[in-house]
Amino acid sequence: MTPLPAEDDRSHPWYSQEQGDITRIAYSGSPDPTLGIEVELQIVDPETGDLAPGGPAIIEAFGEPEFVKPELLQSTVEVNVGPCTTVAEAREGLSERVTAVRELANELGYDLLSAGTHPFARWDGQQVTESERYQHFLDRHQWPVRRLMIFGLHVHVGVSDGEKAIAISNAMTTFLPHLLALSASSPLWHGEDTGLASVRVKIFETLPTAGLPFRMINWGEFQRFMNTLIHARAIESIREIWWDIRPHPIFGTLEVRIADALPTMTETMALAAFIQCLIVRLGDLYDHGDFLPTRRQWIVAENKWRAARYSDEAMIISDETGTLQRMDENIHSLVDRLEPVSKRLGCPDELQDVRRLLEVRPSYYRQRQVFNESGSRAVVDYLVRQLIEDKPFEGV
Repeated sequence: MTPLPAEDDRSHPWYSQEQGDITRIAYSGSPDPTLGIEVELQIVDPETGDLAPGGPAIIEAFGEPEFVKPELLQSTVEVNVGPCTTVAEAREGLSERVTAVRELANELGYDLLSAGTHPFARWDGQQVTESERYQHFLDRHQWPVRRLMIFGLHVHVGVSDGEKAIAISNAMTTFLPHLLALSASSPLWHGEDTGLASVRVKIFETLPTAGLPFRMINWGEFQRFMNTLIHARAIESIREIWWDIRPHPIFGTLEVRIADALPTMTETMALAAFIQCLIVRLGDLYDHGDFLPTRRQWIVAENKWRAARYSDEAMIISDETGTLQRMDENIHSLVDRLEPVSKRLGCPDELQDVRRLLEVRPSYYRQRQVFNESGSRAVVDYLVRQLIEDKPFEGV
């Protein structure tokens, strides 16, 4: 597997081709629905269970900066894989890297875990990574950035051209609440139960370019939008657009960013398969000239809120008249419709794991059980074991 190209490659047409008063943004299309996955892992002190600033040491020791990267906080490390042709290939590559990083972290005196938030760490005690990019980010946005003690999962799926990417992205907004509900793994913040299934998304939404995407008519409008923001000095590049889903011109993908980090590799791959199948199915409809239906923006926003609050138990709005349906029932129906696509892509087992995840309930529910019985420190130990053992369907 080859690494993804650098996002700040100044030789890319994104930076160089002028058309009048705007810069043309070339979309490096992918002919196949390739898969790339980025996971943000938490680094913790085995003695205290608190977050620990071990990122720089782990990244330096690993020695492959294209696959193991720093994040905003030194208590985070990103591990990635891609582009891959199948979910199975992505699982093999990502599992090997996560295991290698975890073993290296152990040698350096740290543990790793994966979840949307840490159960009790405090944001005001975190060290920001020493890089010009992150220091500029902090200086520009201040308090909202300091509070970003959150950890996500990003899934890239290859799409052939920009027009198709925009059409699929618009349609995919309908299903973003479903992806949030399945991945919800951040019920705790500063040692307290927030009452939410995912507090991570509510924290992230405080940034000016985060949250649900604006809907674009076509790739031309996306180019105009990006040029406007850059010329207005609202952003410097697409890396500063933190929508829940965004087209990535350099990678030639749609990047789904709404998900909380998931505690196990099995859960991660179930969600990746679900995302890949959804995007491919919508791409099939686009290729056949079929209309890609979208929910009204306010319905998507309301469903996203309900997913953040209630996850699989949410009563979501399923049509324009306000009909309600339980989130888990709606997801089961989606899996039914996606089964033929999953067989074509070679991930039928991973897609069926979505059903199994709903049976045991998403991670927020299991974390809350441990928290209610034994407190926030016990949740850390539970999550550390989850990453090692990869047995999400055995319950707490």
